[in-house]
Amino acid sequence: MKTNQAWIEYCKSLSPAIVETCSRTAVSAGGTSLARALHGALPDWQFRHALARGGWYRLGGIVDGQGQRVSDNLEQWVEDALDACDGDMQQLIDEHEGKTLYATRFVGQTHYLTANVGDAADDFLQLEIEDLQEMKVHQLFSNEPTTLEELVDPRGGKDVPMPLGLPFYKLRRIQHIGAFLQRMLAQKPEPASIHRMLEDWSKSSAGSTSVYANHWVIATREHLDRYHQPVFRAQPIATLAGDPPEFDAAPETTGLKLQEALNRFDRAVGYPMAWYFHMLTTKAVPHWVAQSTVEDALAGFAYLPQRDVDVIRSWLHRPYSV
Repeated sequence: MKTNQAWIEYCKSLSPAIVETCSRTAVSAGGTSLARALHGALPDWQFRHALARGGWYRLGGIVDGQGQRVSDNLEQWVEDALDACDGDMQQLIDEHEGKTLYATRFVGQTHYLTANVGDAADDFLQLEIEDLQEMKVHQLFSNEPTTLEELVDPRGGKDVPMPLGLPFYKLRRIQHIGAFLQRMLAQKPEPASIHRMLEDWSKSSAGSTSVYANHWVIATREHLDRYHQPVFRAQPIATLAGDPPEFDAAPETTGLKLQEALNRFDRAVGYPMAWYFHMLTTKAVPHWVAQSTVEDALAGFAYLPQRDVDVIRSWLHRPYSV
């Protein structure tokens, strides 16, 4: 098994082939075609398209009235121009009176692809690829801005976004999830909620029936705090298409009716104990269900395997959410 650093270096070695694949794969073909193209470029790994998350944008650059590029970095251009005016916003506006300049932004979504490495729940490669399209948005200075934010990213403008070129794929990150989570533990030995979730997955019927990466991806973040120490965050995201199903049982439901509700939820999601993991993450299942299932088990209703009852009892003794 590779060390954490070895995984980091290995993922770096895969990046050039991924970048090349992104450059020659059409976004219009969809995520499944992207996965096939990646398998052709990296035959040792069978990446599967797990999830696409959209609804976000980031600031882009500046173009003039003829669509010619003025700058690739809107924020840096504005900061430099404002510095040249000694921070005087009105002077900056006056100096650009009569000029037609438009801000751009990149709108898109993030595609998560996973490839299993071993049997452990966190032993998988996770690839994040963005599909982006640059859009011409608001005209600079037309709203008489008084702050930097009003200049670069005003709210409620009337300008209709116009596309500048076709959408394209861009590699954001490739990483081994287990190695990332080990780095989290090295920084803070007390297991975080994500570590406990993965441990529960491995101990429960879910882990013996299905692969974690078939149902979840993990959004990771890393930044430096004010003391320049790394801070790690990891958030599980269900790969369901749409929202999780509604849990169809009233509070204080027990026995056969509760068993039926658990089974309906698990079948809809696709693996046993799905209700438990969605209780931890999406809040689709209320917490009273955990208490009731254990009370049923103690009363002799053996509709859950003992391994699952043990996981739930452990959570009741020391609850957590992810």
